Amino acid sequence: MEKQSAGVGARSRAFSMLEEFKQFALKGNVIDLAIGVIIGAAFAKIVDSLVKHIIMPLISVVMPGKQGYLEWKWVIDAKEVPYGLFLGEVVNFLILAFVLYLFIVKFLGFVMRTKKAEAAAPPPPTKDQELLAEIRDLLKRRPA
Repeated sequence: MEKQSAGVGARSRAFSMLEEFKQFALKGNVIDLAIGVIIGAAFAKIVDSLVKHIIMPLISVVMPGKQGYLEWKWVIDAKEVPYGLFLGEVVNFLILAFVLYLFIVKFLGFVMRTKKAEAAAPPPPTKDQELLAEIRDLLKRRPA
């Protein structure tokens, strides 16, 4: 009998935990976060392609030398240090950081200031409040 009740208790705890997890996972915030991560990863791939296939080859054209940026290397004691690849990653980071700055600081800051201004504005008076204000004004004008 004790084994059966212990098994039922463990099973109900497992289902309870599963139910709690479903409530947590299906909250709007968690789903929004997951979508944001996926979109961010896709955007990072686009920026990476922009840097590797457009910006850095254009920089290679402007820079003197016959080699592309992928071949930019320092040779020290017969060991190669590929600084061109590093420069590509730095440009990639700078573009991503700039776009994130524009989105987070500028755009979201603008949205938050707009919402704050809307919240600070008093709501329009209700019909009851308008009638009470009219009565107050009429009583003020009435001679004593």
